[in-house]
Amino acid sequence: MNAPRVSVLMPVRDGAQWLALAIDSVLAQTFADFELLVIDDGSSDRSPEIAADHAVRDARVRLVRQDALGLVAALNRGLREAQGDLIARLDADDLARPERLARQVAAMDANPRLNLIGSWAEKIDAEGKPAGALTPPSDRQELRDTLARTNPFVHSSVMLRTEAARRAGGYRAAFEAAEDYDLWLRLSEHGDIAIIPEPLVLYREHGGNVTVRKAARQMFSARLASRAAASRLSIGVDPADSLAAPPDWRTDVGSSFFATDARIFRFLELADPDVAKVAKLSADDLDVATTADLNHRERKLAQIAIVHLLRRKDRPAAWSAPKLIWTLFALHPLRAMTLLLGKQ
Repeated sequence: MNAPRVSVLMPVRDGAQWLALAIDSVLAQTFADFELLVIDDGSSDRSPEIAADHAVRDARVRLVRQDALGLVAALNRGLREAQGDLIARLDADDLARPERLARQVAAMDANPRLNLIGSWAEKIDAEGKPAGALTPPSDRQELRDTLARTNPFVHSSVMLRTEAARRAGGYRAAFEAAEDYDLWLRLSEHGDIAIIPEPLVLYREHGGNVTVRKAARQMFSARLASRAAASRLSIGVDPADSLAAPPDWRTDVGSSFFATDARIFRFLELADPDVAKVAKLSADDLDVATTADLNHRERKLAQIAIVHLLRRKDRPAAWSAPKLIWTLFALHPLRAMTLLLGKQ
């Protein structure tokens, strides 16, 4: 039996609510030469049964089961198991349009240097109703410029070359919640990247997408990925090679390459109200965090963190209310008013 051209990787843990719809959207593809690997990461719901039922009805579906080892382990398991020379990703709560694989395979075939291709996405809510769109830049240079700053790829929309991903080392556990961004950066250093300016996937937004803690970890991991990429570019050394797990920014990281980022995120995680109630930070952490070059999402966390500090009666004397309020307005005057009025 010949190997399939495309391996679709679909990790799932307790995703029974939308899993069948996601699988059906892959089986409805106009491009039929694929395998669908559903990697069950220790689910306790009906996810394995749903995948197994589809596998009985369609031999292209293969259920791969493992203990609850996490998303990175599940993705790397899929990368090892994949038989296709191309890999496509789809999350278990998203949907692929019927022409998705055909459009991306054609683009890969047209450019042998293309390592990674994504697409636009239509956003839907939990009920499947339209909720907006994700339209990352498709211009070649603009896409590369954007990737240097942030992740423009919708993970569920990407297709990549299997051997390129394997040579790059796959997904790395140290970049929790931004493991995809780290891999895209490494793939981009050895080939072309592209975005098809069409909504080839439907990206589902729901309550389980991102918590405040997960958002902070994602932003920290993205900074880590950017610093590692800059080091590879400038001196040919990846300082993250020594990291086997996500760094803990609450500990003393000494002179590590991410030491400044750790100090910033000790402050930004105060956007989580539970953390803000008990956090004990050094007096100059506020200055470090709010004088750093923060992106839009980080600035929003900083603003919320300051409001939480204002509500603390036992905050350090160096964090006086006037200083906090001035810093809040310096970050974003209009949003400062909204937050202070309690409308966050």
